[in-house]
Amino acid sequence: MDIELGIANVARPVTFSTEEDAASVTEAIESALSAGTPIKLTDDKGRRIIVPANALGYALIGSETKHAVGFGAL
Repeated sequence: MDIELGIANVARPVTFSTEEDAASVTEAIESALSAGTPIKLTDDKGRRIIVPANALGYALIGSETKHAVGFGAL
């Protein structure tokens, strides 16, 4: 699943893919925002992404469906 995080005062968003499902990513972001603690996520390569909760502008959580690759009937 693709995640995009917009950070305050940063021109480019932080984008990465993760193996976690949408519910767990949403829960991690919501709990960090309510507690005022850093948002901690892990990408699909095992790297940790840590964003201060007060610096988060927006979060786009992609769909969990795999998109078809190749040519086929539309």
